[in-house]
Parts: sequence; C-alpha cells; structure tokens
Amino acid sequence: MNDTTQAPNPEPTAEPATAAPEPDAFAVIEKLNAENTELKDRILRALADTENMRRRSERESADAKAYAVTSFARDLLTVADNLARALENVPADARTAGDSALKTLVEGVELTARELHAVLGRHGVKKLEPQGEKFDPNFHQAMFEVPDESAPAGTVTQVVQSGWKIGDRVLRPALVGVSKGGPKTAPRAE
Repeated sequence: MNDTTQAPNPEPTAEPATAAPEPDAFAVIEKLNAENTELKDRILRALADTENMRRRSERESADAKAYAVTSFARDLLTVADNLARALENVPADARTAGDSALKTLVEGVELTARELHAVLGRHGVKKLEPQGEKFDPNFHQAMFEVPDESAPAGTVTQVVQSGWKIGDRVLRPALVGVSKGGPKTAPRAE
C-alpha cells in the first residue's frame, strides 16, 4: 500500500496583526474625549467670565470716579440757588445808586457764585440752561403751561429753578414753564 497519506497541511501562518482594541477601550477613549471637550468648554467659559468681570469692574470704577461727588454736589446746589436768589433780590437801582458797601457786598456775592459754579464745573457738574429749548422730560420737569402764540408748542419759556447734571446723569431736573398754543414744532428728519 502506498502510503501516500499526506501530513495535514498546517494553516498558513499569518503575520501577527495588531490586535483591535477591545470594545470597552473604544468606550474609554470616547469618554476621555467627551471629558476633554467638557473641560475645554469650562476653561473657555471661565476665561470669558473673567474678562467680563474685568470689564465690569473697570466700568464701575470709572463710574465711581465720575459720579463720586454726586451727593456732595447735590447738597451744594442749594448754596448756589441761595446765592442766585440773593443776587436776584437786590433791586437794580440799589446796585447802581447804592453806597459802596452795598456794591462791594453784591460784587462779593457774584464772585462767590461764579467761583462755586467754576468749582462744580471742574468736577463735572454742569448747569442746565433750558430757556428757549424744546422740552425734554429727561432734563426738565414741567411745572405749568404758558399760553404763548409766538413760541412753538413744547418750548421752555420760563425757568423756575435751574437744573444740573453730572456727566450724562441728571443731578436735578430744571423746573420749567412750557409754552402751549403756538405753532407745532416740525419733527426732526432722521
């Protein structure tokens, strides 16, 4: 008998391939990627919050500097009003024909009033001069209406008490009388 039995052919040997990661290794990588993305997002938000806080504190600091004298200036406005009232109550003929002591007193009060206005101005406090302007409820408080055909309706015709502002804010609105019955003001072209 012919022994032609062949030896079983062994399977061809393949070169060892890199083993594919196990399924839970993919899950770990995905979890780490998600955590990485979340941490990047947190860092970006923290940086944005820090920048916003820096800007807000700079703005608050500038406002505090600009408006620090607000309550003090508001208290000084009564002094300015009283000086103006004192000058308004000196009769014109007493100013010109009065004795030198009265003239000197009036000049001293005028100088004091001017200096007070200058000091307030150096600290950003400005007097509102609304006479003849269009009524603006942001800066004026209407006390009464005045029938006046010569002035456009809504024009400030009388100032009862001066208004003041500090920076862009109203410190005290001007108390005014507003015209009514005159021609309508033309709307502004925008």
